Amino acid sequence: MQIPAGKKIYFASDNHLGAPTPEQSLPREKKFVRWLDHVKQDAAAIFLLGDLFDFWFEYKTVVPKGFVRVLGKLAEIRDSGIPIYFFVGNHDLWMKSYFEDELDIPTYRDIQEFEFNGKQFLLGHGDGKGPGDKGYKRMKKVFTSPFFNWLFRWLHPDIGMRIAQYLSVKNKLISGDEDKKFLGEDGEWLVQYCKRKLETKHYDFLIFGHRHLPMEIQAGDQSKYINLGDWISHYTFGEFDGDSFSLKTFEADS
Repeated sequence: MQIPAGKKIYFASDNHLGAPTPEQSLPREKKFVRWLDHVKQDAAAIFLLGDLFDFWFEYKTVVPKGFVRVLGKLAEIRDSGIPIYFFVGNHDLWMKSYFEDELDIPTYRDIQEFEFNGKQFLLGHGDGKGPGDKGYKRMKKVFTSPFFNWLFRWLHPDIGMRIAQYLSVKNKLISGDEDKKFLGEDGEWLVQYCKRKLETKHYDFLIFGHRHLPMEIQAGDQSKYINLGDWISHYTFGEFDGDSFSLKTFEADS
């Protein structure tokens, strides 16, 4: 894809809307909507790399209550012709076809490759990749199993959603959450994952979320690993102008 002159591609992840309570999450949702209003002015595309919601489960005819501001804004932007791409994270594992059916937003469940202006991108949420995250990897197999999904669907949404939201906030094994301190280049398992990927193919930018820390690390001679941070404490996002990539912080509070 060739980015039109004056346009940019934007990346964000880890909003965890709904946590720890809908009331406490609302100011962050409004701030994210302001960011979407800001970037739509010159966006060639917008990538959301997972955990937009702190919990999301789609029944056949029911989706979680709330999030009308961000969903409405995404619909508006997509209807204007700007492509939006959504990657499932570990908190919205049970996203099915709602975004595709209602918003015309493609939904990806694993890493994807893209090319922009001749630059090679590898994108994903990042959960379960690399040598770490062992507890979460075990739990993910359970949570994504057809049998578990079938069992959960038998719970009334008022009960199932309450249980899942409680566990999502409280249980670090389920959330895949780790100490949000920089672990060093050798300790950051997504860095190690990226370096292994670069052994077989070149990428200019390998962009992930999940770790909640804004990071830019040289993973190869001409390859950079980027973690987008989050919209809980950092309010960071990625911007590609057709030539270079930069991590930025959204400061607008009005």
